[in-house]
Amino acid sequence: MDPLRIGIVGAQFVAHLHMQNYARLRGWKIAIPAVASRTRARADELAKKYRIPEVADDFRRLLDRKDIDVVDLCVPTDLHHEFIIQAAQAGKHVICEKPLTGYFGQDRPEERIGFSVDRTTMLQEALANCEAVAAALKGSKVRFCYAENWVYAPPVAKLKKLIQVSQGTILDIRAEESHSGSHAAYSRQWKTSGGGALLRLGAHPVSAVLHLKHFEGMLKTGRGVQLQSVTAEVGQHTKVESFKKERQKWIVSSWDDVEDWATMIMNFKDGSQAVITASDGVLGGVRNTMTVYLSNAVVQVNINPNDTVMAYAPSPHIFGEEYIAEKLETKAGWNFASPDEDWVRGYPQELEDFVECLLTGREPDSGLDLACQTVEAIYAAYLSAEKGKRVMLEKRPPLTA
Repeated sequence: MDPLRIGIVGAQFVAHLHMQNYARLRGWKIAIPAVASRTRARADELAKKYRIPEVADDFRRLLDRKDIDVVDLCVPTDLHHEFIIQAAQAGKHVICEKPLTGYFGQDRPEERIGFSVDRTTMLQEALANCEAVAAALKGSKVRFCYAENWVYAPPVAKLKKLIQVSQGTILDIRAEESHSGSHAAYSRQWKTSGGGALLRLGAHPVSAVLHLKHFEGMLKTGRGVQLQSVTAEVGQHTKVESFKKERQKWIVSSWDDVEDWATMIMNFKDGSQAVITASDGVLGGVRNTMTVYLSNAVVQVNINPNDTVMAYAPSPHIFGEEYIAEKLETKAGWNFASPDEDWVRGYPQELEDFVECLLTGREPDSGLDLACQTVEAIYAAYLSAEKGKRVMLEKRPPLTA
C-alpha cells in the first residue's frame, strides 16, 4: 500500500505538535511533501526541523498538488470551515483541529462581536457553517477526521473498557479543561477564536462526554444517548477589580470580548447529566480531568496532571531546560513531570487512527458528527448564559458526510 501523503497547513504550536506525533508513521504509512503557512519564516522553521521538502505561502497551493492526498489543518478556528470546504472541493481528505467552527462575524469587522452580537444569531450561523462543511464533504466524497485527542487518550480508552465490563449506567460526569491562559494572539477576540474558554478549552471535555454517552448507548440499545438541553454561565474573572490592581499577573489577562471562565450542565435524554468546567484562570499546569459516576462504580480519569512521576526542586533552575508539563508557571516545589505527555493525551493514537481510516476507508472514532454536536452544544450553552435559562436542542439528523 502506498503511503498517505499529507500536507500540513499552519506552522505554529499545533503544527509542531502534529509533526512530533507523525514521527513513527513517516516513511512507511505516511509522507509529508509540503507545509503551507502565511508566515514564511515559521513554515521554513517547521520544514527545517521536521525535514519537510517544500514550503508554500498559500494553502491553495497544496490543493493543486497531485502528490497530496490529505490536508492537516493546524490553523486558527476562524479559518477551519472555509479551508475544509476548499479542500473538499479539491478532492482532498481533511484532518482538522478542534473546534470545528463557530461564529466569527465576518460581516462586522469593526465590532467587538462578543459584546454586540446576540447568541441566537451566533448559534444559527455556527450551525450553518457545520452544515456547509457537511454538504461539501458529502458532495466531494472525501473523508473528515476531527482531531479531538481526548477520544483517543489512553486514560479515556481504559475508562470505556471499565464502563463496558461493569455494565453500569452513567449517571453523572464531571469534566474539566483549565489552565492559566492561551498565549496565542487569535484567542483574545471572538472574531478569530469563535468564543472564549468554553469553546477553546471546553470543546475537549464536551466532545469526550458526547462520545461516552454515544458509546454507552450503543452498548445498551444500539443507539447513542442524545443530548437534550444545556444550561450555562460564563464570566470574565480577569476583569474583577481587585485582580486588575495586582501588579504581578500569573495568568493571562488580556482577553477582549471573550469569556475566560465557563461552566455548563449537559442534560441527556436518558435523564443523566454532565457538568463541564473550562477556565483560563487556573495555575499549576493544564488540568484535563474527568470523573464518571456509574450506578455501580466510579472512575476518575487524570489525563493531566497525573502522578506517574512527581518531582521536587527547591529552586526552578535545578531541572534546567528539561520539560516538566504544559503551562507550568514554575519548576520549583512539587510538580507532576509527565514522562510522555503527548501519549497520555492521545495525540499519536489519534493521528494513527486517522491515517488508518484514510488508507482503508473506514470512519474514524472522532469524525464529523462529534465535531458538529460539540459546536451545537457549546453555542447553545452561550445562548443559555445570555438568556439565563435552559436551552433545548433541536432534533437534527446525523451530519455524516
